[in-house]
Amino acid sequence: MGSQALRLSGAFGIENLTFDTVTVAAPSAGEVLVRLCAVSLNYRDLMIADGSYNPRIEKPRILGSDGAGEVIAVGSGVTSYIVGDRVVAGFMPAWIDGPPTLAGRLSAMGDGTDGVLATYRVFPAEALVPIPDAMTYEEASAFPCAGVTAWHALVSTGNVGKTDTVLALGTGGVSIFALQIAKMRGAQVLVTSSSDKKLELAKHLGANEGINYRTTPEWDKEVRRLTAKAGATHVIEVGGAGTLGLSIKSTRVGGQISLIGVLAGAAEPVSVVPILMNTLRIQGIHVGSVQMLREVISAFAEAKMKPVIDRVFPFRQTKEALHYLATGAHLGKVIVQMAGSAIEEV
Repeated sequence: MGSQALRLSGAFGIENLTFDTVTVAAPSAGEVLVRLCAVSLNYRDLMIADGSYNPRIEKPRILGSDGAGEVIAVGSGVTSYIVGDRVVAGFMPAWIDGPPTLAGRLSAMGDGTDGVLATYRVFPAEALVPIPDAMTYEEASAFPCAGVTAWHALVSTGNVGKTDTVLALGTGGVSIFALQIAKMRGAQVLVTSSSDKKLELAKHLGANEGINYRTTPEWDKEVRRLTAKAGATHVIEVGGAGTLGLSIKSTRVGGQISLIGVLAGAAEPVSVVPILMNTLRIQGIHVGSVQMLREVISAFAEAKMKPVIDRVFPFRQTKEALHYLATGAHLGKVIVQMAGSAIEEV
């Protein structure tokens, strides 16, 4: 069958992305055909589009990693889903559970394999998670990258709880999910941003304190002040090497830093002495498994908590959505609504 997809086919750059007709095969044994209804965007999508994420990416490549939709056909042997079921797909279809593997990493959608910015896509049945009844397609699509990343950092490896203080850098998708998850589990949360307006919005979501890193460039000292000089137990580090030094200074003895992004650079020198002397744990977090997706969605459903969605764009305006994401004006997730757009399957 035919489908419409947003692809990186030629030169890098958002304006060079093309809406193309692609062929989608019927689902084979163990597979499910899904009509995509909503896709959430990530900073990774911008980096893939401009060539900074993987300059040697195989082209053409359908973009997008976070998709939710409706099952319209199942292959032989599939008993977990039927036509009409609502599902959301894991970021890495080959990482179902357990420790990370190379095969799992290479299956990441929108880079190693084609993504979800298409009207239809076939998935392995085991890579899908049911959407709770009270959750919309748009809300469910917010979880696979940002929600799972925050859950992996704070729950799967961090086991954050009531005695912890979480420091979340920025107010993008991962950091806002981290704020929500930490509050769900009873922790204190500090948030940084260059915008006082965003800090106020973060407080409305439950943040205990906000720090403007433009007016307080040595924000590690403010973190220490706000924690009675102890520091944070968990840091959600999305800046990369450019902010890692201050994150290290902000972390208490025995604390954990989850290195998630490189928004502030990837190669700046960092002193290892405080890591050694304070017995810090610095871990890379590259999203997570399908099982983690199942866990975080279930936790939000049980808590009757909703992911934070900043704006929703129709599929035909995906380029505009990417440009908006690039401005950094958003708080939470930017969503592309696939169903009902002017660009439909053929």
